[in-house]
Amino acid sequence: MTTMRCCIVVVAVFLSACVRLPENVTPVEPFVLQRYLGTWYEIARLDHSFERGLDSVTATYSLRDDGDVRVLNRGYSAKDKAWEDAEGRARFVESPDKGFLKVSFFGPFYGSYVIMELDQEHYRYALVCGPNTSYLWILSRTPELEQAIVERLISKAQALGFDTDQLIFVEHRSALAAD
Repeated sequence: MTTMRCCIVVVAVFLSACVRLPENVTPVEPFVLQRYLGTWYEIARLDHSFERGLDSVTATYSLRDDGDVRVLNRGYSAKDKAWEDAEGRARFVESPDKGFLKVSFFGPFYGSYVIMELDQEHYRYALVCGPNTSYLWILSRTPELEQAIVERLISKAQALGFDTDQLIFVEHRSALAAD
């Protein structure tokens, strides 16, 4: 079992009672899952053990046969010189037109996945959090995102109580993309 997978198991157990919204955070509406599916590049994140040391991090979402969403997180560990993958599943907490899902990487243990900002026109970028202000991700459909958008998303997160001074900006090395 990879380091990433082991850490996700531990985090999943910890978050199992954490399917809630952080204070003052509102999920986006309307939300269209079909438009959100596909690959997203991690632009920035708050540090957590399950992603520590990983670059070129992506999350790919696809529909499962049972109607849930398949979540495949992937990142490269320069220290281990290897890709680490973690597969999970997500489902809506409330209605399918609201960007509030719960995600599990281990059995029945779920944590919040809250899309609190989204490019509603083109689905090019998203600001996502977990059950509290310790979990934050800036995602993009491309490995780079315009600085003005990044700054606006950071300002929004900061206003909501996230410690944006601790954000880690993710490197996406094109040489690694080919495996």
